[in-house]
Amino acid sequence: MKKNIVLFVLFVLPIVAYLFFASGVNSFTTLPVITPKVADFGNWKSLNGKKVSLDKKITVLGFSGSNILENRGNYFNLNEKIYKRYNGFEDLQFVILCPLGTEKEAQKIVDALSPFTDVKNWNFVFASNQEIQQFYDQLHLKGKLNQNLGTSNVYIVDKERNLRGRKDKDEYKEGYDTFHPSELSNEMLDDFKIILYEYRAALKKNHNATKQL
Repeated sequence: MKKNIVLFVLFVLPIVAYLFFASGVNSFTTLPVITPKVADFGNWKSLNGKKVSLDKKITVLGFSGSNILENRGNYFNLNEKIYKRYNGFEDLQFVILCPLGTEKEAQKIVDALSPFTDVKNWNFVFASNQEIQQFYDQLHLKGKLNQNLGTSNVYIVDKERNLRGRKDKDEYKEGYDTFHPSELSNEMLDDFKIILYEYRAALKKNHNATKQL
């Protein structure tokens, strides 16, 4: 009898546990669309001068506000919990929309991250206050930007420029609070995995799987 119990613990229980976790939400659902077909960025400049677009990229989108350095801990949280884990994917970008005049502060954030992070997919993009507010308004979110035109939330935008999140009334979520590492490690990471799973599944279905995702 004891031998059977030992065999069950060693062989059967791990298989049951694997099947349980493999059948979880990340493998068998899609992440709802909160706002479809959001507008692309204007002809706004980034720190490195390149044009940044939402098209054909999975984008983690943030709004820095004018007090970027005061909130630098939020970017370190996002960098550690999400960016460094998925930075190898070619179709992924992190975009922070910043008010004009904050270029030097944004560069300080990049300089602080660069000693231990490949920062090539961090994009700080600059626009006027009015342009930032107009862009945010067309996202049609429940949350609002603060008086500095910033928020600690970041948002997931898919390759078709749909803003994704959770629509269930009991756990509605349109963005993820970078001030709380636990929210990034749990809710955001779970939802981000769903997005990646969707695209991997689509690539396999089309017999076109690549290392991009």
